[in-house]
Amino acid sequence: MYVPPHFSEQRPAELARILRAHPLGVLVSNGPDGLDAEHIPFEYDADKGPHGTLTAHVARNNAVWQRCPTGTPVLVIFRGVDAYISPNWYPTKHETHKLVPTWNYEVVHAHGIVTIHDDERFVRGLVARLTRRHEAGEPRPWKMGDSSPEFIDGMLRNIVGLEVAITSLVGKAKLSQNREDRDRLGAAGVLDEHGATEIARAMRDAGH
Repeated sequence: MYVPPHFSEQRPAELARILRAHPLGVLVSNGPDGLDAEHIPFEYDADKGPHGTLTAHVARNNAVWQRCPTGTPVLVIFRGVDAYISPNWYPTKHETHKLVPTWNYEVVHAHGIVTIHDDERFVRGLVARLTRRHEAGEPRPWKMGDSSPEFIDGMLRNIVGLEVAITSLVGKAKLSQNREDRDRLGAAGVLDEHGATEIARAMRDAGH
């Protein structure tokens, strides 16, 4: 990934925030049939390993766990907020007329080594943690105990666990840091008006 210095995001807390706020990752691997990509929700544990660990599960019928046996190097891409930026939103455009459209975004590339866990205990714990996290905002959070043990046991037998030991995290936050403050803040204000409040906040924070 091309990362100009002014767009480089290296703060561990910010990288972790993007991974946790946008957990649907793209698992990219290069196998016998060439490149492949799977879209999988991941759990990120920043405290396990020097760069953290990603865990996920896939359907047993999904051949990715066979194409990527334990020890396979993989790349997992996490995309945060993004938005189109019109040059009309920059005050300096109306003075110089030398600006063009662009696209702002946050992204993290997690490089690592995969381990396959065809293990009922591993996937049960993972599903329980993912469920607790993503159901937390519900009035009555769903839990595995809401279904019969036989049903849950059958579902767990049909999934396989993946664990990615992260070897490096590469972050990029393209948030108009290369523009004057008034341009960056002006574009953020328009995004707020459009309802894109999350990336607008990120653009304002990029000046700190």
